[in-house]
Amino acid sequence: MKQNYIENLSKIIAKLPSMGPRISKRIVLHLASNKTKTLIPLINALQNLDQYIHHCQICGNLDEGDICHICLDETRDKSIICIVEEVADLWAIERSFERSKSYRGVYHVLNGKLSARVGQGIEDLSIDKLIKRIKENKIQEIIIATSATIDGQTTAHFLAEILKEYNIKISRLAHGIPVGSEIDYLDDGTISIALNSRKEV
Repeated sequence: MKQNYIENLSKIIAKLPSMGPRISKRIVLHLASNKTKTLIPLINALQNLDQYIHHCQICGNLDEGDICHICLDETRDKSIICIVEEVADLWAIERSFERSKSYRGVYHVLNGKLSARVGQGIEDLSIDKLIKRIKENKIQEIIIATSATIDGQTTAHFLAEILKEYNIKISRLAHGIPVGSEIDYLDDGTISIALNSRKEV
């Protein structure tokens, strides 16, 4: 049977985040039409990604070594761990904190969140590795930075419960009204969370 290479690659690219059949087909056609300038450099970059990029053995971040640059940074406060669902969340928080210089702790990537909908349970998350870090290091605070979705909230509550016995400070990122937004443009969930998370002034 004759292989349809364009169709096969289109299906693979369509599985990537924010991609779909039409966009993936356009990408494949562009690559096939620009082999020297685009396709060959992309192939080389993907091979380098496969060969040189690894999950950090400590926190789960993606970097060029077995230990990521954040965990290797001696200026970071190793007594504070910020728990995130995915590496993308770590990068987003780190990008924000790099500008504000408001956080100098380290991270722990869960590799997902508890979700009955997608069949992701406790055993699928890197919770055992987190507890091992807490037991072996002098951790003073855990910041739970899971998403504000139902699954993210469930994961946060579960983590808070199992971490209580370690006698460390446990905090959670505040959720609510974004800075610069107008209340009448916000969805009901955001307003509800903002009200429930209100603080005395």
